[in-house]
Amino acid sequence: MIRGEPLPDPAAEGTALTPDGLAAALRAVGEARYHSHHPFHHLLHGGELTKGQVQAWALNRYCYQAAIPRKDAALIARCDDPALRREWRRRLADHDGDGPGEGGVDRWLALATDLGLDAATVRGQQQALPATRFACEAYVRFVAERSLVEAIASSLTELFAPQIISQRVHGMLANYSFVSEATLAYFTPRLTQAPRDAEHALDWVCEHARTPEQQSAAIAALAFKCDVLWAMLDALHHAYVAPGHVPPGAFVPEDA
Repeated sequence: MIRGEPLPDPAAEGTALTPDGLAAALRAVGEARYHSHHPFHHLLHGGELTKGQVQAWALNRYCYQAAIPRKDAALIARCDDPALRREWRRRLADHDGDGPGEGGVDRWLALATDLGLDAATVRGQQQALPATRFACEAYVRFVAERSLVEAIASSLTELFAPQIISQRVHGMLANYSFVSEATLAYFTPRLTQAPRDAEHALDWVCEHARTPEQQSAAIAALAFKCDVLWAMLDALHHAYVAPGHVPPGAFVPEDA
């Protein structure tokens, strides 16, 4: 699939894809639309951002990290299948932990504070960009309100996470003197958690999205999630790279 190409639409064709065909269509959407292609990521991984710009990325990304367990809890509340609830419950433990400082959200907070940000400021999210907050809340509401097929399909950006994590860790360690392996400790567990979760979600969607309409909805849900991540980077680039319009009340780096 080429970027800009219309989404696959089994409903319009009137013919359901096979499970393997649906999996291939979902992978093609993610490969074309995942935010690894965004110019801001190329700058981040290539060492072309200032420390303040990296701080802005970390502060805004915290909003997304904090939204993940909220959307997972909303999904669990809608599941009638105990097996699916048990599987999805692991995601809550991964992000919230079983105690303070143990989950992914707290590890991201540690990343942000290691970059020199104030923990209370990051946790409060009030200095995040408005577009960041709107995008994250839109994702939580999507999962809470759409069909279960759509809610689960929207999580499938995790299929593509390991590649971007490897690029990010390698690039940031190589290019920023203010970043250490300890700073990026959040990413180590995600290299195993994300593929495990994504394969389960992909199998579930391919088993339960059987009609052309359900399959089109699943494909559109993954595209929506890609749009959420892309919109967040658009906002970062606009505010902190070019043209550099930081909204009132948003974080202003000291080196701006």
